Amino acid sequence: MSTVGQRGASSPRELTRMGDRISFIYLERCTIHREDNAITAEDADGVTHIPSATIGCLLLGPGTRVTHQAMSVLGDSGAGVVWVGEQGVRFYSGGRSLTRSSALVEAQAAKWANQRTRLEVARAMYRMRFPDEDPAGLTRQELLGREGRRVKERYRTEAARFGITWNGRHYIPGDFGSGDPVNQAVTAAAQCMYGIAQTTVAALGCASGLGFIHSGHELAFVLDIADLYKTEIAIPIPIAFATAAESPEDVGSRTRRAIRDEVNRIGLLRRCVNDIKSLLLPEAAGDPVNSDIDHVTLQGDRGAELASGRNYDDGTPW
Repeated sequence: MSTVGQRGASSPRELTRMGDRISFIYLERCTIHREDNAITAEDADGVTHIPSATIGCLLLGPGTRVTHQAMSVLGDSGAGVVWVGEQGVRFYSGGRSLTRSSALVEAQAAKWANQRTRLEVARAMYRMRFPDEDPAGLTRQELLGREGRRVKERYRTEAARFGITWNGRHYIPGDFGSGDPVNQAVTAAAQCMYGIAQTTVAALGCASGLGFIHSGHELAFVLDIADLYKTEIAIPIPIAFATAAESPEDVGSRTRRAIRDEVNRIGLLRRCVNDIKSLLLPEAAGDPVNSDIDHVTLQGDRGAELASGRNYDDGTPW
């Protein structure tokens, strides 16, 4: 096996597009290593090879060990890595952006910096979540009030559908086991969605801290995107209630597996990519995520873009 220093970094052309990746893979009680451009998971049952470029987000559960070379190939592939345990999910690592263009993050910053366009994006997010309502003209307070009522209604509806006693949403950060089984399932489902959203935001090169609904946190935009799918009929609230209704045992891991299967079935990663593009840069919707072209320009006056690689003192090439 060659050393890390002897391998060249993968170009975007060689990487799997974010929308075509496996949503996430959960591993526990194993050692994760690298073999060529794949990662391996070794446990008592043997060695499993996983192509690193097909992973959207890798969830590392209890009892896992990961080598430096494995993290190197995951980062090179643009995959996110999340450590998972009974204390909850935290996004501790992320690969490089899968695009070399700054178009999306520049569009995000421009829309975020203007109060009017920031509210317009918030309304568009609400419209995505609740297409039967028209949020035009609603203030932020009105948007939050309507969103809160819809989420409460969804909790009550799913509880009634599965015959579960529901006493409200209760979660103490850092204490996963403090909630009842259905609250644990809802927490596990939401955390999976946060991991997926974080990885997608990072892969597209967006700024995770520039949120349009959430603010004041480094993951504000991630929370915005994850919430787009919170009350959908398939994920994650209905799955959490269905899983808790089946059995209170091992509810966290069973919920994760159910979320993974449904995310892959409906192609959520592709939809998540398209949703972010349509919110920030509608004209880019449908374009490939990966770009193998290094397009570097210099900023001139009045928004002009100047060619790089020139010395503008005398106009001659460097």
